[in-house]
Amino acid sequence: MKILVAGAGAWGTALAMGACAAPAAHQVTLWGRDPAQMEQMRASGRNQRYLPHNPLPEPLALASGDLRLSALAADLIIVATPMAGLRECLRQLADSTAPLAWLCKGFERVPEAACDQALFGLLGHEIASQVAPQLAVGALSGPSFAREVAEGRPTALVAASASASVRQALVEALHGPAVRVYANDDIVGVEVGGAVKNVLAIATGLCDGLNLGLNARAALITRGLAEMTRLGLALGARADTFMGLSGLGDLVLTATGDLSRNRQVGQLLAAGHTLQQAVDSLGHVAEGVYSARTVVQRARLLGVEMPISECVVALLDGQVQARDAVGRLMGRGPKGEMV
Repeated sequence: MKILVAGAGAWGTALAMGACAAPAAHQVTLWGRDPAQMEQMRASGRNQRYLPHNPLPEPLALASGDLRLSALAADLIIVATPMAGLRECLRQLADSTAPLAWLCKGFERVPEAACDQALFGLLGHEIASQVAPQLAVGALSGPSFAREVAEGRPTALVAASASASVRQALVEALHGPAVRVYANDDIVGVEVGGAVKNVLAIATGLCDGLNLGLNARAALITRGLAEMTRLGLALGARADTFMGLSGLGDLVLTATGDLSRNRQVGQLLAAGHTLQQAVDSLGHVAEGVYSARTVVQRARLLGVEMPISECVVALLDGQVQARDAVGRLMGRGPKGEMV
């Protein structure tokens, strides 16, 4: 299989390395938009910016330039841009005939200058239906730190799509000794899980940064899962999806793992850093920062209650301080537990 991975960040590079290690003899190409970065990767044999300690496998081809030309011969295209770049990438690949999936997790951010209240951020499959409705598309998600995938550590992912051909292509491309890929036709649920867990990881990072204890962290994760499920059901997802890899699995990893950038944002805010200082210190995109407001906006339009996510947005917007956010949550009236 000829596989094109479009996006040479940490996750795109790691996944391309994983595809090279799959049992089938795939021809894998990693495409990057910055020719200088790709040339540096050729010279050093590593992605020095994102994965400096992991040598690139020799079979991995590197490319830049016109993305459409690189995609012409591909049997599978995997888009590894941040959420903000997905729409443009899909526009460029709209004429492709190969199955296509993306790795980014989140809701597309609505421009702050937009005043039309009818505007709201879209999930990946909703963007695809707008700009490339003829493509067979899906999402690859699940609990996965790029560094561990690059190191060949055991990882389980979920390939989500309404199209059986996309699900099957992803399984054939990546399933192997170090990576297990499970298929799921509930792309709505898988994408909601991937988007909301980033917001909730900021909350748990805040909890840990304030030394509130393991009880508090467990409560946040559990109640956060309830929020995620409520939003997913309102958007048409299945409840059982949130008990799987892209729901509970990814939430636990991102909310507790030291490699989680979103969790680190919460910890830095708890330590007194400004949001800009926290984001600048990471050197990578923390998707929860950019999609939190859109998650809450979408929930409000649907009449879905998401108090933890609401507090995260208030914190990011500077409307409350760290400990005040905790007090706001703990001061809510009693509720029934069930979703």
